[in-house]
This record gives sequence, C-alpha cells and structure tokens, in this order.
Amino acid sequence: MEGTVFDPAGGSSGPTPAGLMLRARALWRRKWVVLGVAVVVAALSAVYTLRQPKIYSASTSLIIDVTAPRFLDGEVKEVMGEERSNYWFNKEYYATQSEIITSRAVASRVVDKLGLSTDAGFLGLLGLQDEKARVQAMQGADAVGLLQSRIRVLPAKDSRVMNIAVDDLDAPRAALLANEVAGAYMAENLALKLRMTEDARSWLEGRLEDLENQSKASEMAVYDFKKDADMLSTSLESRMSIVSDRINSYNLNLTEVSTRIAAMQARVEAIQKLRKASPEDELWAEALPGAKDGSIQDLKKAYTDVRVACAELSERYLPEHPKLLECQGKLAVIQGDFLKSLRNLVRSAETELSEAEAQRKNLVRLLDDAKAEAFQVNKKSIEYDRLKRESDNNQRLYELVLKRLKDIELSGLLRTSNVRVLDPARPLFAPIKPNVNRNLMVGLVMGLLAGLGVALLLDLLENSVATQADVEERLGLAFLGVMPRIEGSRAPKDRDLYVHREPKSSVAECCRAIRTNLLFMSPDTPFKTLVVTSSGPQEGKSTTSINLGVAMAQSGNRVLLLDTDMRRPRLHRAFGVPNELGISSLVVGEGTLDAAVKSTEVPGLFVLPCGPIPPNPAELLHTRAFAELLKAAAGKFDRVILDSPPLNAVADAAVLATQCDGVVLVLKAGKTNRESARRALRSLADVQARMYGAILNDVDLKAPRYGDSYLAYQGYGQYAEESKDGVTQS
Repeated sequence: MEGTVFDPAGGSSGPTPAGLMLRARALWRRKWVVLGVAVVVAALSAVYTLRQPKIYSASTSLIIDVTAPRFLDGEVKEVMGEERSNYWFNKEYYATQSEIITSRAVASRVVDKLGLSTDAGFLGLLGLQDEKARVQAMQGADAVGLLQSRIRVLPAKDSRVMNIAVDDLDAPRAALLANEVAGAYMAENLALKLRMTEDARSWLEGRLEDLENQSKASEMAVYDFKKDADMLSTSLESRMSIVSDRINSYNLNLTEVSTRIAAMQARVEAIQKLRKASPEDELWAEALPGAKDGSIQDLKKAYTDVRVACAELSERYLPEHPKLLECQGKLAVIQGDFLKSLRNLVRSAETELSEAEAQRKNLVRLLDDAKAEAFQVNKKSIEYDRLKRESDNNQRLYELVLKRLKDIELSGLLRTSNVRVLDPARPLFAPIKPNVNRNLMVGLVMGLLAGLGVALLLDLLENSVATQADVEERLGLAFLGVMPRIEGSRAPKDRDLYVHREPKSSVAECCRAIRTNLLFMSPDTPFKTLVVTSSGPQEGKSTTSINLGVAMAQSGNRVLLLDTDMRRPRLHRAFGVPNELGISSLVVGEGTLDAAVKSTEVPGLFVLPCGPIPPNPAELLHTRAFAELLKAAAGKFDRVILDSPPLNAVADAAVLATQCDGVVLVLKAGKTNRESARRALRSLADVQARMYGAILNDVDLKAPRYGDSYLAYQGYGQYAEESKDGVTQS
C-alpha cells in the first residue's frame, strides 16, 4: 500500500479483539500491583473484621391471625374489622404488623419494663469508667431508638408465622429482649384494640343520646299531626276512600243529569220550533208527545163533542137561541181548559229543563268541593308519610346504634388476642456478626477488583506510545516495525553502527523488516527521498536513520544519509568524517556535492554532513539551492535519507517533509508522549506531508508487554548464534 497524508482524526473507533487482548496483557503486566492491592484490602478487611464486637441474635416465632378467635355469636362484630381472604389485604395487614413490632410504642414498653434506659451494658457504655460521664451518657442515650434498630422482623414465607429477631452484644440478653418484644407487641396489639373499642363506645353513647331525642321528637310530631288532622278516629286512608266514593257518585249523577238535560233541551227546542211554525193556531200544542196523555185527550174529546153539538144547534137555531148560547158558553169553558192543559204541558217541559240545569250546577259544585277535599287529604297524607318516615328512620338508627353499643360492650369484655407465641427465643452463643469467612472473602474479591481498577487506571493514565496498538489505534499511523533496545553499555558510535557490525542480531533483523515494509508502502513508485524525524529530542531518530540506511545499503542500494539537523548535527561523529564541508556549504555555493559526500565503512552507504552550523537553518532548508541539492542527490543515489530535527522543537522537519517523497516518525517506546506525537502529526498534516508510518524505537523485547507480540525477534539472536556454531536444526 502507498503512504497517505495523515488525518489527525484517525484512530480506532471502538474496542477490537486485539485491543482487548492488549488490555488483558496490560493487566497481566501489572499483576503484582493487582495482587498487592488485593492483599492490602484483604488484610484491612481481616483487621476490621477481627476488631468488630461479636453480635448475637435470638428470635421468637409468633403466629398472627387476621382476627382473634370468636367466642361470641357471629352477629357480634369487633371494632378492629373482620377477616378477609383477599391476598393484598393479608399482605398489607402483615406489613402493618411488622411496622407495629418495630415501632417506638412496642420498644418503649420493653425499655420501661426492663429498665434498659439505665442499663449500661445494653447502651454500650460499660467502657466508660467515670461514673459521672456514664450517667450523663445514659441520660443522653436513646434506649428506645437503640432497641428499635436491633429489632428485625422475618416473615416466614407462605405462612402466618413471623419471627422477631433481636441483636445484642450478649446472647442471653438477646433472647430476653426477643421474648419481651413479642410480649410487648401482643400487649400493644390488645391495648390498641381496647383503645379503639373504648373510643367507639364513647362515640356511640353520644350518638345514642342524640338519636333517642330525635326519635322522641319525631314521634311527637307524628302524634301532633294526627291530632290536628283529626286522624285519631278516621285514618287518612279511610277518609280518602270516602272522598273518592263521593267523587265517583257525583261524576255518575252528573253524567246522568247531563244526558237528561240534553234530551230536555232537544224537547224544548222542538216545542219552540213547533210554536214558530203555527203562530195562528191555538191548538198547535196538540202535536206534542205529552198531549196524548188521558186527561188532555178527555178534554180534547169533550171539546170536540161540544163543538159538534154547537154546530148542530147552530144549524137548527138562530144565533140568539138560548140553547145555542148555552152550548157556545160550555164550548168556551171546555176550550179554555183544553188550551190551559196544553200550555201547562209546554211550561212543564221548560220547568223540567231549568230544574235539570240547576241540578247539574249543584252537582258540579259538589264535585269541585269533593276534589278540593281529596287534594287536601292527599297533601295531609304526604306530610304524614314524611313525618312517619322520619320517625321510623330515627327509631331504626336508634335501635341500630343501641345494638352496636351492646355488641361493643360485650366484645370489649373479651381479652382474646389474634397473636400467640409459637417458639420462645433461646440464647444462641454463635455470633452472627462479624462473619469472618464471608468478610475475608468479600475483602479478597473487593481487593482483586480494586487491584484491577488500579491497574486499569494506571494503564489509562499512561500517556506514552508503547505498543503497536498505540501507534495504529491511538495515533492512526501505519506501523512499520520496531527497533529493539541495544543492550549493554556501548559507545554512541557502536550503537549507531550496531546493525552493520551485528548483521545477524535481532536489531538487524528488525531493521530489515522495517526496510521491507517501507519498500512495500509504494511498490510501483519507490521513494527516493525520505525524512526520518521524531516528535521530541532523544527519541533515537539519528540512530534509526543510520541503521535504516545500513539495512538499505546491505540490500544493494546506494544510500545517502543527509544530516539536515543543522542545530545538533550528529552523523559526522557517528561515521567519523569531517564536518567542514557539508549541506550548509553547498547551499551557499561553497564546494561541490561530490566533494562534500563522504564514504563510510558500510559498503554502499554515504553520508553528507551538515557542515558549519548556520544561523538560520529553517530559511536555509527552504531555499531553491537546497531543493536543487536534494534533487541532485536523488539523481546520484538510489535512496536519500534525511535525518531531521524534532518536529515539536523546530519547523525544519515540516519544511523538509514538503520536499521529500515521504516521512517516517520515530517513537521511543514508553517515553514518547501521545499528545506530543499527535502535535507532531498535526504539524505534518498542516503541510500535507505524506506519512509512511511510524517506527517504535528502543523496545525492550524482554518486557512482558512485548513477550507475545515480538516473540520471533527474541529468538532470532539465539538462532543466529547457533548458526555460527553449526548446530542449527531444521
């Protein structure tokens, strides 16, 4: 793959299996820290546990029923409530009992009975030798609260059994307290029931007196109403029945009269019509139905007979004849009687109509009076029913309260409890606290966890570049390889040429691996010029440049090393060449490239010294003359390696990076700060330099953190030695 421009935001986006493995190795590397912290924590836990006072516990088991046993009739109800089978009701009930057991009321009973407020052993004041101080401490101690804190309620699962446990420094006293707490709870439970019964009785007595007065008042109101309404002899129901019968009778008579009036009106209207039809006829009434009665008919017959007789006489005698006059007088009398009978018949019809109409008017008046009386009786009935209902309600409430009061008085005489002791507490001389084995185990586990936490914290606080994962995941750079630490006290010159003088060492093999990785970074267009730099001083960039140059020269390339560190040049001392003529001289036009380049003891490796140190190194490297010098050197040699100053110290390396094919960053294992390396990489990113990758220098292959990663390099030196002796086995 080819080198790339470095992205400062690069790096790993999340944990990887390799990263987790590295984290595990970091923990293993600090295993003694983990073990040390674990031992310290476990020891502190043991000391703390052994110094704790021994605490004993005893428990009393109780059976708690929802209601007390019934000795009275089922109709007699207690104030405390009745038993229910609802699960949630029972759960809340037993939770309430647990709160009562641990309440101050129960604890106060025990403290008062046993005198615990003055018991120095219970209060934990036996250590006070001064009697006055002990008395003051007792006065300030809360014995009730202390006992409360020592009571524990342990319900037995799926049963009505509850265990009351009490913790204390003395085993017999713990059993005594447990039994006393159980007894105090039972007494408090019974006292609570009696208090509620007494309160209910007092309230019911007050209400009973009020209800009795109300009942008497309502009964007297009913009596007064009966007296005023004259209900003592006849009830309202009977009176209402009488009035209803009268109304029905009036309605019936009124209907009959109305029917008769209608008939009479029709008769009178017919008479009037007949009269109008025969105004000249005096005998017009003969057509009436009543005219056929016997008396009228007799008068009519007599009239007819006399008229006939008179007619016959008128034919026989003269008008003045006495017989005729007598007959005519008699006819007039009979005619007058007949007409009078007919007129009486008409008057009778009109009189009957008037009488019937008067009768109807009277019936209507009587009916209205009966209805008014019915409404009045109905109103009195409503008022009476209201008074009677109020009286009945007051009487019923009075009887209900009276019965409940008698029930409460009867149930209050009972001293039965719904709590009974199943097993009393016995002293147990095995302490429940402290649990030495458990505390030691917990201390050891917590110590291991604390040790792991400390190890992880140290690993997180370590801000140096130490492994390949740091280079790849935290800096986002390609990892080119490692430069192992050169063991022994060697002179700087021997260290710089170690690869040349020890070609079969692990250091030389690592250099060749780096050379190979660099060549594979851009296989199609191999680099000609390469800048080797670091983030800070003393990180081994010069030694790395020299050893890398040696490795490339050993592969048959003509390699030129340029000492572009014009502030602290070192290559001329490493190869033992003069520094009078060098890069600074060639840039200002003094001398030639061929004269300035010096050969070394390494075949194919040449060095161009820095020359006299200039006052303005950065400006000198930025000139066209230096660019032409670099171009000329690239034309004469296969590889040109530039040893540059640190990036964070001066800007020279960034200037060189813009004129070369790529940059290699040297990082000293365990020393180079990550943030310092990032600043250096940002400097290169600002000038858009091509980064080939990083070399991890001064790696101690014997360190635990590198044991697995670079195992091959550890064995290479031994393998090379065996080859020299001819004992290598294939």
